[in-house]
Amino acid sequence: MKNQFLEITDPIHDFIRLNSTEQKIIDTSVFQRLRRIKQLSGAHLTYPGAQHTRFEHSLGVMHIAGMAGTSLASKKQMPGTDIDDIRLAALLHDIGHGPFSHLFEEVLQKKKRITHEQIGKEIILKSEIGDIISKTTDKKKINRLAVGEGSKQFENEIISGALSADMMDYLLRDGYFTGAEHAKIDHNRITNSFEVYKNKLALQSSALVNFETMMISRFQMFKAVYFHKTVRAGEVMLLEAMSLADDHLGLSSMNAQEYVKQTDDTILEKLTSLPETNSELKAAKKIANDYQDRKLFKCVFEKTISGKKTFGKNTLKQFRADIAKKSKLAENQIFIDTTTTHSMPLAPSKKESSSIILIKKEGGKITPQIIPISKIPLVSTMSGKMNILRAYTQQKNRNKVEIAAKSILGEL
Repeated sequence: MKNQFLEITDPIHDFIRLNSTEQKIIDTSVFQRLRRIKQLSGAHLTYPGAQHTRFEHSLGVMHIAGMAGTSLASKKQMPGTDIDDIRLAALLHDIGHGPFSHLFEEVLQKKKRITHEQIGKEIILKSEIGDIISKTTDKKKINRLAVGEGSKQFENEIISGALSADMMDYLLRDGYFTGAEHAKIDHNRITNSFEVYKNKLALQSSALVNFETMMISRFQMFKAVYFHKTVRAGEVMLLEAMSLADDHLGLSSMNAQEYVKQTDDTILEKLTSLPETNSELKAAKKIANDYQDRKLFKCVFEKTISGKKTFGKNTLKQFRADIAKKSKLAENQIFIDTTTTHSMPLAPSKKESSSIILIKKEGGKITPQIIPISKIPLVSTMSGKMNILRAYTQQKNRNKVEIAAKSILGEL
C-alpha cells in the first residue's frame, strides 16, 4: 500500500508533511492534549499573541529534524532509512510535558525527582503511541532518541543541543507569536550545512555566522521574553498556587493515566474552584483568580547576578523572611524569584555546550576544527549563566516591599 501523506499549513514552515504513522500518532488523545498546553505558559498575559502550543511546536521540530536528516543522508553521512525515526523522535520530544510546561515540572520535582522526559518515556512505551510506532519501527529506539539517549550522538544532537531542531523551531515560533524581533534564524542554511564528524553533529565553517546569529537570538529572547519581569510575574503566581494546592489536588502524585488528562485549562479550573477550608487553599484560589483576571504580582526589585553565583532554596527562604520582617508583612505576601539558565543550550548530556565542530572543505580535502565557545567572539560574551533575582508582591504592598527588598538585596 502506498504511503499516504498529509500536509499541514504552518505559519513558520509554510507546509509540514506527515506520513501515515505520524498522522496516527498526532490523532491520539495523548498527543492532541498538547494543543491545550501553551508553549510559553503565561506569556500571553504580556504578549497577547503567544497562544501557540506544544502541539504545533512538536510538528515544527519534526519538520526541521527531517530537514536535517535529509541533508545528512544526501551527503551519505547517515542512512536515509533513519530519517523517519529521527522525525518520530522529534515529534515526541515534548510528549511528557504537563500543564504550563516547565512550571508543572517544578511542582513535581518538589516531592519526587521526575522530569518531563521521564514521563515522556513512559507515555511512549506504555500508551497507544507505542503500539502505533511498533508497527513500523522499534519503539524503544524512538523512546531513547526522543530524550537524547540514542546510540548515535549526532542524531541526539539533531533533536536537542546547540544545533537542535528543538531550539530552531521554538525561537522562530516564539518570536513570531510574541512579535519579538530578536529571533532571526536561517534554519535552512544551518540544516543544509550539517556534517557528521566522529559521530557528532558538525557544521560547515561557512555557516558559522548563522550559528552566531542563532545564539544571539536565543540570548535576546531569554532577556526580552522568557525572563521578562511581567511574564515571570504570571509564572510565579501559577507556581505558588499549584504548590499551595498540591496536597489537596494531588498534582505531584498523579499516575500516568491521570497526568495525560491534564491541561492548562483543567489545572486552572481546579485552582480557581478550590474550597477555602484552610489558609493555603484560600491563598492558592485567590492567586489563581488574580492570575486569570490578570491582576499580576508587581516586581519591586530586580538584579542581574553576574558570574556563576546562584542561590539555594534556603537562601531564598531567608531573603523572603528578612524582607517580610523589614516590611512588617507576612511571608506569604513576599515572593522571591530567581530565573537561571545556561547562556549556551544544553547538550543531550544536560551539560552546557562548550564547543562546536566546524568542517572546512577545500579541493576535496576535509579539515575539522573543534572551536571552544569561548573562542567565538560574539558568542563568548554570553557564556556562563543568566541569573536574575527578583522580588514580587501584590499591588497594595508595593511600596513597603520595594523599600525592604532594596535594603536587603541591594548589596548582593
